[in-house]
Formats: sequence, C-alpha cells, structure tokens
Amino acid sequence: MRPTALNALFAPVTTLTGIGPKFERLYRRLLDRDEPRVLDLVFHLPTGVVDRRARPLLRDVKPGQIATVLVTVDRHRPPAPGRSRAPYLIYASDGTGDLIITYFKARPEVMEKLLPVGETRWVSGTVATYDGMLQMVHPDRVVTEQDVAKMPAVEPVYPLTEGLSPWGVRRAVEAALTKVPALPEWQDAAFLAVRKFPAFADALRSVHRPTTPDDASPEKAAWSRLAYDELLAGQLALMMMRARMKKAAGRSTTGDGRIREKLRAALPWTLTASQAKAVQDIAADLEKPERMLRLLQGDVGSGKTVVALFACAAAVEAGSQAALMAPTEILARQHLKTIAPLAETAGLRVAILTGRERGRERTETLQKLADGEIDILVGTHAIFQDEVAFKDLALAVVDEQHRFGVHQRLALAQKGRAVDVLVMTATPIPRTLVLTYFGDMDVSELREKPAGRKPIDTRTVALDRVDDVVAAVGRAIAEGRQVYWVCPLVEESETIDLAAAQDRFRDLSGVFGDGVVGLVHGKMRGTEKDAAMAKFAAAETMLLVATTVIEVGVDVPRASVMVIEHAERFGLAQLHQLRGRIGRGSEKSTCLLLYKAPLGEAAKARLATMRDTEDGFRIAEEDLKLRGEGDVLGTRQSGLPGFRVARIEVHGELLQAARDDAKLIMERDGGLDGERGAALRTLLYLFGRDEAVRLIRAG
Repeated sequence: MRPTALNALFAPVTTLTGIGPKFERLYRRLLDRDEPRVLDLVFHLPTGVVDRRARPLLRDVKPGQIATVLVTVDRHRPPAPGRSRAPYLIYASDGTGDLIITYFKARPEVMEKLLPVGETRWVSGTVATYDGMLQMVHPDRVVTEQDVAKMPAVEPVYPLTEGLSPWGVRRAVEAALTKVPALPEWQDAAFLAVRKFPAFADALRSVHRPTTPDDASPEKAAWSRLAYDELLAGQLALMMMRARMKKAAGRSTTGDGRIREKLRAALPWTLTASQAKAVQDIAADLEKPERMLRLLQGDVGSGKTVVALFACAAAVEAGSQAALMAPTEILARQHLKTIAPLAETAGLRVAILTGRERGRERTETLQKLADGEIDILVGTHAIFQDEVAFKDLALAVVDEQHRFGVHQRLALAQKGRAVDVLVMTATPIPRTLVLTYFGDMDVSELREKPAGRKPIDTRTVALDRVDDVVAAVGRAIAEGRQVYWVCPLVEESETIDLAAAQDRFRDLSGVFGDGVVGLVHGKMRGTEKDAAMAKFAAAETMLLVATTVIEVGVDVPRASVMVIEHAERFGLAQLHQLRGRIGRGSEKSTCLLLYKAPLGEAAKARLATMRDTEDGFRIAEEDLKLRGEGDVLGTRQSGLPGFRVARIEVHGELLQAARDDAKLIMERDGGLDGERGAALRTLLYLFGRDEAVRLIRAG
C-alpha cells in the first residue's frame, strides 16, 4: 500500500486550483504522462532562472540585460487611428535617464490602469536600445512600490508547451509545492551532513523558489540532494529485483561441451580472448543453481552473436531450449543468417518467428517448438505471444536490451522454468549507465574486434561538396566496392531541410542507372526491405540508399564505403553504429560524414570524436557528456525509466555512493521493515520504483 502521506501528491493535477480539463490536456503533454499528477509538477524542475536582483538607475542600465528599474510614467502615445500594428509607447524616466516601454496590440484602458501617468512603477524586463533610446518591450513585470517586495528577485524558468504561459506553470508548481507533506528522512544522517544536503522538502523549495541563481543549479546541494534520492531509489529497486530473482528457484543447466566443441571446430577463426572469457563466464553462470542475469556488451562487430550461440549450445547440451530475441525483423533475420550455418554443422535445430511467419508455416514452427524439435528459436516481439510455448526453455537471450523494458525481460523469462537471461547490447554503455540501468546484472565486455578487421578511414566533408562525393562513390563502384548512403528522413519534410532517402535515391539512380542503386527505409513492408537487402548482399545492387534501419546488425562484408548525409543531425552512438556496417571484410574502408555548415559546438565535438576514434566505449563516454543519459540509451523512446531529476553527466559521481548504500540497506534490512526501511518505501513510491515494494510483499 502506498503511504497515505503521499496521497495528495499522487492526486491528479486537476485537484489544483485553476487546472481544469482544458489545461489538464496541456499538462499531459508538458509532463509526458497520460494522467499527470501533482507529484509530476513537483518534479518539473526549472531549466534556468531570471535574475531580477539588479536594480540600477537608468543611466547605469546595460542594453541586452535584464533590469528592474523604478520609473515615473511621463506620457502615453497610443498608435494613430487605423494603424493597429503600430506599437503603444509609454515614456518614463527616473531623473538620470529616459525609458520607452513598448507594447503591441495593447488596449489603451489596460495600459492607463497598469502604468498611470504621473505615478511611479517598478518595471522589469530585458532592455535594448532603439534609435539611441533605451527601450523595454513587453516588460515581464510591472508592480507598484508597495508590491515590489512580493516580486521574486530570482525567478525560475520552466520548460513549456504550446498553450501554457510561464506565469501559469509557475503558479501550478507553487500550488503543487504546498501539497508536499512532512516526510520521514530516508537518507543516512552522517552522509547528509558530510555532503551538506538539505532535507527533501527543503531541497524542493530551494530549487523552485531560488533566492540566488545557485539554488536552482543542478550542480549545487539542493538539486544534488534530489538527484541522490532518485539514484538511491533506482539502485535499491534494482537490487531488490535481483535478490528476488536469485531467491526464485533457479536450476543448474550443465552441458557436456560436445556441441560447443563442434561449433569451435566449425568457426573459420579463433574466438578472441574476451569472447572466450564471456563464453566461459556464461557457462559457469548456467551451471549455478541461481538464475543468471548477465549483460553482454560489445563494440560494433565484436562478435556478440557468436557468444550468444555458444550460450544457447550449452543450454541445448543439457537437453533444454534457448530463445534469441531481437528488436526488429531485419536484426532477427541477420542473427539467423549468422548462426544458421554454424548451428547446422553442430547439429543444432534453429527456427525463426516474427510477425511475418503466418499460416501453416507458423503452426508447424509452434508445434515443433512445443514438442522440443526446435533447439533455438530466433524472433522478435512475436515470441511473447501467448500461443508460443516451449517444451523446456532454459535460456533467453535478449538483443539490444535497451529497447526492451524490465517487464518484457520478465515476460520472456516466464516462458519456461527458472529461465536464465543473457542480454546483449551493441551500444557500448558508459560505466555509470551500466550501474544505473543494469546494476542488477553481471557484465561481460567484448573489447577486441575479430582478427582481420581493418581500421576505417573517417572524414568530414561539407555538404556543398556533394558532387565530389558522388564522383568518389562512382570510382568506388567502378572498382567493384559496395556503398551505403544514409539519409536521416524518409520523405522531404516541409519544415526541416533534410535530404530525403527517396529524393537521394532518385538523384543517384539518375547518375548510376536504375539497376545499380537500391533503397531501404522504415516505411517499406518487411518483404520489400528484405528483398532490397538481399539484392545488396548478393551485389546485384552496388549502392544502397537507406535510413537508419540499417543501423544494427546488417552484415555485408563487401560494403566498404559509408556516406552519412547530414551527419550533424545524428547522435554519436548512432553514427558509430552506422559506421560499424562497413570494415567487415578485407577491403580498406572509408566513412564520409557529410555536414551542413555552420556547425554548432556540440555537432563539431561529435564529428571530431568520430574522426579521432573507433573505440565504441570511448565514444559512449563522449556521447554521455554531450547529450545526457536519456538520449544515449534511447530511454526517451523506449519506455525505460529515464531520470526526472538526476542528470547523469552532472550527478554520475553520486552513483557509486547510492549503490554502496543500497547494498548496505539490503544486507541490514532487505525487507525494509525497520524505521529507515519504512521511510525508504516512501522514497521508492515517490520515484516510481514501487514495483520493488510489491516484490517485497510478494516475498
């Protein structure tokens, strides 16, 4: 049960004065929740502040800055009749200088009431010069001398959505703050003292009602306290889930090594040192009576699929089945293509199940699966469906883990008895994020690339040299090399000037001829996509124009040139993933990053990193610095619990402390039954980690 003290915070925003059904719709969009609650407003933290503490005389005002000045209103000059577009001007002064206060579409009666001639008023806003005169257009605040004390000297600035005013959101947040109850302290007193962290409610008030700009800064004590609360809630929830999984009956899956020996013999190369270690660690995990939960992360082309196949083989040797699940059909079929020849040599029976398998073929696959005649099932989300039943599923391998939530991971694990789980990601994840999202897992890293991989020559080229790039692509095709050309959009957008895949396909077909150029994008049907990819893989087409659907898993060893158009629009991890599609054969490979000048600082830094290194782990760290955790892991799209308060790039150093504290809590009071335990349950509810509380209750 949620603590009753939190009921007011979990109430809908419509319980606050001034938020009716019309505004509730806008807050739904602003707070990104189907049913926004008072708590969501409490955690809607400012992006900055307006500092109104400067109160200069007019002679000392600096144009371009926010100033709060005391002036006498001298005269009004409304626009001439019939000139409604002309501004309404109010002339004011303070004895040291003059100021023109300007409004557009103003009603004279409103202006005369707001700024009466002959009276003094404090006006606050950004000052500019126009025709040599100081001017303030639409001041943020106009108050009397009596009311100036009520005007906040430092005002928070909140993220907005269309239809909501800054004033309206500030008022709503203020109303929400009054609902924050007195709550028991869940943090360790000594830790708070060392860090000089305020109490939870005081920290919230300090960030929302700053008296100095520092009060609302993510780096300072108040915000850091709230971030630490969120990090601790996350770490504690992960550890509780892990403890529950370990407590749940596991089983020992011990293979005799015969199939793995056949696989080793069938491999055209030797496993790298980190592949061999990962295979060994996974086998050791499978043999233990506890459930395995391991993360396998490797750089692009580091050979994760082969490690997964060895893991599946170990489960099959013990008389069980394995499943390998990928987020897209292209990737699922790519996995099948990689493992099928090896599996066949070793006597493993492999099948695929995606949304496309229908009718008799599908019925037969499901029947064989239930009868135990399929050893390894490769598939997409289709594996989750109720009618998919295994005879004895012992191992679930989930690829591109960050595209699946914890629920889906658990749903797959429920397809068998005490299923072991191996999750893989081709996006190397910075250590802080591994702790954050996968703190409940053991981790294997594949850092080397397989033998024979050549470095990729990466260059940046301005878009106005696109004709030179087309000529270079022509030379590559004449030498028998295959080329990817990646565009960020499927069709021309009226609002964004981006190269569209379809337009680029038409242009390049005109240059090289119809049969030479292929096209693949996300809006095509699965069969069309596969046909286009198959033609390219068979070198029937030499140039493939694509959107980012080729980002993960597509393997065409003869492709050795990659052109990425509007590279400045892509994230670092995505650019690295795309580049990883080439350099898979013996040819020297080249990646050209086409950018539109001028570049912003962040885009410049991204492209420079791509030029300087191919190390995915270093790239991931840089990406985290540049973009923050939500974008790096794709949590904004994937439904993973992205942080609301913590900024990993700022608060990452608090993560280890949160992890250590969570470990200590689990050792001392794993059921959260003590006094601090009860307070920590409140913390878990506040940050949406109440699933962990339900796990305790379920035992």
